[in-house]
Amino acid sequence: MKVLIVGGTGMIGGHAADFLAERGHSITIAARKPPPPTVPMAAYPVLLGDYTQGTFTEADLASFDAVLFAAGNDIRHLQKNTDEQEFWDRTQIEGVPRFVALAKRAGVRRVVQLGSYYHQVMPHLIAENAYVRARHLADEGARALATPDFNVSTLNPPSIVGVIPGVPAKRYETLTAWAKGRRPEIPDYAPTGGTNYMSVRSLCEAIWGALQHAESGTAYLIGDANLSFRDFFQMIFDAAGSSRRLEERDQEHPLLPDAFIVPGRGKVLAYEPDPAETALLGYTRGDVQRAVNEVVALVDAA
Repeated sequence: MKVLIVGGTGMIGGHAADFLAERGHSITIAARKPPPPTVPMAAYPVLLGDYTQGTFTEADLASFDAVLFAAGNDIRHLQKNTDEQEFWDRTQIEGVPRFVALAKRAGVRRVVQLGSYYHQVMPHLIAENAYVRARHLADEGARALATPDFNVSTLNPPSIVGVIPGVPAKRYETLTAWAKGRRPEIPDYAPTGGTNYMSVRSLCEAIWGALQHAESGTAYLIGDANLSFRDFFQMIFDAAGSSRRLEERDQEHPLLPDAFIVPGRGKVLAYEPDPAETALLGYTRGDVQRAVNEVVALVDAA
C-alpha cells in the first residue's frame, strides 16, 4: 500500500512511517519543509505542502492508496496575539475536512485522521473550550465525507509517550533533567488531576489496525493507562534512577501549566477503551511504563 503521512516529520508521524514501512508499505511524508538529514524521517520521500494553506493538489495525492493525517495543531501551537478562532478554523474546523475532501476527489481510498480524546470523553467541553470544539468539528467534518468506497476513520488518542532519536524533545528533556537532580529550582510535586496515557508504539499499532479494519465513518476512542499526573511524573523519576518521591499539590506546576490541562487542574480524565474496538484495531495495552523507560534512556543518551 502507498501511504502518505501528513505531519510525517512530527514525533507521531515519524514513528508511524517506520512502523508501516517495516510492514512492507511504501511511505511518503508530507510536510511544510524537508526533515533534517540527521533524523530517521529523512529516509523517506517528501511531498512539500501546507494543508492549512490549501497548497496540496489532487495530482499530489492521486497516486496514494491511503493517507494518515497526523498534522492536527493543538493548544501548544497557538501563539500569543493570534486570532484564536481564525487559527482553529484554518488548522482544524475547515482545514482538516478540506484536506480529506481533496483526498476523496484525488481517488484515495482510505484516510485515518488522528484527533484527540477530549470531545469523546468529556463532551461538555465542546461548548466550553475552543480547542475541544475545533477538534470535535474537525472529526465530524472529516467523517461526514465517508462512504462505503471512501473509508474515513478517526482515532482519538490520549497523551502520547514517545520521542524520536535526533529530534529535540524539550518536555521530556526537562522532565528527565529534573528527575536526575539537574533542575533543583523545580519543586518535587505534581499538580492534582490526571489523564490517560498511551505509548507511541501502541498508537502506531492502532493506526495500522485502522488502515486495515476501521469501519468507514467511525471515530475510535483509544488509550491505555489512567494515571494521576503525580504517578506519571513518578514513573519518569523511577526510570531516571531517582529515589525521590513526589507529592501532589493543588497548584500550578512549571512543567505542566494550567493552560495545558484542558479539563482543568484537579480533574481526572479517565476512561476504558471499548474492548471490542481495541481488539479490532489490535493495539497493545500496558505499554506506558516501557515507553517511559525508553524515553528517559533516549533523552539521557542524547
